[in-house]
Amino acid sequence: MAAVAAGGPTGRASGGRRVTVAGGAEPVRVLVVDDDALVRAGLSMILSAASDVAVVGEASDGAEVPGAVSLHRPDVVLMDIRMPRVDGLAATETLRGRPGAPEVIVLTTFDADEYVLRALRAGASGFLLKDTPPAEILRAVRRVAAGEAMLSPTVTRRLIAHVAAPAPPSRGRAAERLDQLSERERDVAMALAQGRSNAEIATALHMSVATVKAHVSRLLIKLELNNRVQVAILVHDAGLA
Repeated sequence: MAAVAAGGPTGRASGGRRVTVAGGAEPVRVLVVDDDALVRAGLSMILSAASDVAVVGEASDGAEVPGAVSLHRPDVVLMDIRMPRVDGLAATETLRGRPGAPEVIVLTTFDADEYVLRALRAGASGFLLKDTPPAEILRAVRRVAAGEAMLSPTVTRRLIAHVAAPAPPSRGRAAERLDQLSERERDVAMALAQGRSNAEIATALHMSVATVKAHVSRLLIKLELNNRVQVAILVHDAGLA
């Protein structure tokens, strides 16, 4: 399958996956959602081959996602976009609106699919093409689970240009939202739009990784967004990247 993905008691760590009482990481829990049984089987086989990833459940339609998430408590959902009853876009919007929602990676056949950008705006952390090599699928899942989900800036620009270039009024609204940020927060937002990880941002801006994470958290609160990808898209919408 080319990948785009764009990093106490047991519980979900802040901005990342669950940790054990000993501080070691548990396997990333993945729910696979696709109406094609062969695709589900192939993804499950690829993911289950890794010792740090566990497929905890499958679903064949977006309508089954809320119940499956409540039952299996995944860290990451691999979500097909095109399904017969409830598509992946609607399922992602519903899921990401829930408190403590898992991360979502959408699955598609085409990287210029108009639904991809809509799903990313709804809160998906990235997307995978269905011909992505197995190693890249695993890399994307691990990265999203670690809170380092990020789309390539080139891919984001291509998506926006191809299917959803913002009209001038939308560009103005995006710029107004960014105007509420402090200078440092704006620097971090621009770095996110460049596809940089927390460590890369820390090096470029001469701050600690912990400080970068704090800035990212404040960005999400101020901008009323729920992940890094949405910050990157907002910056692109404002014409700043």
